[in-house]
Amino acid sequence: MKIEIRAISAFQDNYIWLLSNPTTGSATVVDPGAAEPVIRTLEKEGLTLENILITHHHADHTGGIPELASRYSPQIHGPGNPAIPGISKPVQEGDRFQLMGVQVEVIAVPGHTLDHIAFYLPDSDANPNQPVLFCGDTLFACGCGRLFEGTAAQMYASLQKLAALPAATAVYCAHEYTMANLQFAMAAEPDNPYLPEHHELLTQKLSKTGISLPSTIAAELRTNPFLRCHSEGIRKTLSTHNLETSSNGTDELMIFTALRQWKDNFRAAS
Repeated sequence: MKIEIRAISAFQDNYIWLLSNPTTGSATVVDPGAAEPVIRTLEKEGLTLENILITHHHADHTGGIPELASRYSPQIHGPGNPAIPGISKPVQEGDRFQLMGVQVEVIAVPGHTLDHIAFYLPDSDANPNQPVLFCGDTLFACGCGRLFEGTAAQMYASLQKLAALPAATAVYCAHEYTMANLQFAMAAEPDNPYLPEHHELLTQKLSKTGISLPSTIAAELRTNPFLRCHSEGIRKTLSTHNLETSSNGTDELMIFTALRQWKDNFRAAS
């Protein structure tokens, strides 16, 4: 079964991911923070919404559920959190289910929120040679989500889970934050040789398509400072900014914590 994956833009920088089968007309959306752009796309393309996937409870990921549920009666897979309206298929770490003929695996990734999960398609018909990850606000291209509810230790462990996925995995995160994240990455690890080339490639991609995603796990391992807490360059940068890591600079969780705190207040040079 052939599945296509496309972005539906919402709000200022959200992406609602649309999975569709053009042969059957079936569709799934991931994190519909708003119903109207989803409905408009479905009607334009003659698609029927059969499933919704929810990664966490924030309103910009769940706000469209009531109207979409009323209109299409889809199965709604997501965390078993009473704060999320309409979940009909609560899922948790280790669960597997079939979606449009493809297996989906659930990965618990607390940190941004305590209920956060990711959906991993290990053998996606969208690209048989490329697994697919829908990671919400946990992993971003060249970044990661803020810690609204969880701890740095939880987020670090969650990111390590995602970093261990196959390098070819396509990463579909929920926001267009890539260029701002790249600015921070270049400040955090200025001697990383991959960053200037990555910046140029993404600048060209954005100018042509208006979207930087998906990324890949391979690209994130090369460019994302939050997956590079082992880097000597990052440790040296933190030291020059008088940010606490550890007595010998080898504690990667402390380096991650310092990076996340710095990023929370980071302003790129103009």
